[in-house]
Amino acid sequence: MPATLELDPDRLLPVDPETRAVARGLYESVATLPILSPHGHVDPAMLLDDNAFSDPADLFITRDHYVTRLLHAAGHDLADLGAGRAEVTDPRAVWRLLAENWHLLAGTASGYWLTHELVTLFGIDEEPSPATADATYDAIASHLSDAAYRPRALFERFRIEVLATTDDPMDDLAAHAALARDASFPGRVLPTFRPDAYLDPTAPDFVQRIERLTASNGTPADDFIGYLDALEARRAHFVAHGAVSADHGVREPFTVDLTDDEASSLYARAVAGDLDAAGARAFRGNMLLRMAGMSARDGLVMTIHAGVHRNHSTATFDRYGADTGHDIPVATTYTENLRPLLERHGLAPSLHLVLFTVDETVYSRELAPLAGFYPSVFIGAPWWFLDAPDAVLRFRAAVTETAGFYRGSGFIDDTRAFLSIPARHDMARRLDSAFLARLVREGRITLDQAERIAVDLVDSVPRRAFKL
Repeated sequence: MPATLELDPDRLLPVDPETRAVARGLYESVATLPILSPHGHVDPAMLLDDNAFSDPADLFITRDHYVTRLLHAAGHDLADLGAGRAEVTDPRAVWRLLAENWHLLAGTASGYWLTHELVTLFGIDEEPSPATADATYDAIASHLSDAAYRPRALFERFRIEVLATTDDPMDDLAAHAALARDASFPGRVLPTFRPDAYLDPTAPDFVQRIERLTASNGTPADDFIGYLDALEARRAHFVAHGAVSADHGVREPFTVDLTDDEASSLYARAVAGDLDAAGARAFRGNMLLRMAGMSARDGLVMTIHAGVHRNHSTATFDRYGADTGHDIPVATTYTENLRPLLERHGLAPSLHLVLFTVDETVYSRELAPLAGFYPSVFIGAPWWFLDAPDAVLRFRAAVTETAGFYRGSGFIDDTRAFLSIPARHDMARRLDSAFLARLVREGRITLDQAERIAVDLVDSVPRRAFKL
């Protein structure tokens, strides 16, 4: 007989009955508050076009590298999962692969989120398995044909107030503009300026990107000051379309302060294709510092997502492309790497700098102390490999005693998986309630304080960090 798929109403709350009761009350006070999602990767065209989702495999598996990487590790070819550049010829077969390997997700954040989605959105009450695969697939597919499961209807059902996307600097942002004009659309969809490929001379097609960028501003490609002006003009375009942040995904958060002449010399060599590895690192580091200066001027919150070796498997990248599960965390240091940036801009009242990491050792050693001094620095929520229940609790324990609850970003879902957004935010609210309940029971804060903090972590904390 198939195992039951169910959600414990007290999931993630403390085991001790008295502490659990406190946590339950805190969670109930925030469970239905609107979702603020100031950093993510949902395609705005999905909400603009409002087309039905195609099939359960596309919705839950092929676009979710959290899921495909675990199945790949168990020996399943990414081609069979439709990942990356692979074409899906039989989505039902892809779904069966997940059902046959459902046990691999036990104890993982992915398994937790998927269970939440299947139960709360689709009423699935039997655990995926070879015996239930086809019936579950058909049940989900039937729902997807219902207008109530179109993207806009789900956006409203999820109580999303703000959803930020991630966008190329040269994007015309037409989809965002159309959504902003639509009086029937219930929330705000904000673009995010993501300039990495225009700041890194080693990025694919760097020169071609620079030529397009500078041409948009009517300046020569080899003119460094024109290049900076063009970047500022594109940032202004994003601000005009509602953007509140600029995001930087870097291997290392290295910064260096260079004169205009020094930076211009590196830039000229980069555009000419004649810059060595050391020069490219110096140019990237200087541009990250200059981006902070631009944020201090135009008000865009600067977020730094550092410490990931992208496309670790060359063979996988060559065959399937990026974002197919083989990005791996590396050790990260912020204190020394960011000092030039903070020396120049760290005390600027207009700069908000949100620092993310996938290196847990950084939380208590560097990020909490930095955020505990610099008014500009905020601690990014647990991200990527750390956005999981136990890691979130470790994060709270690591940063709170040094920086408190109000120097963070609020929870960040950082996802392409649209249907998982409420599951992720609900998880964070439960875990924060659990952490606060323990402090109440230990006599470290009062219940009144905990009740205020629980609401603030969902509402005022992200609003302040991201200037929402």
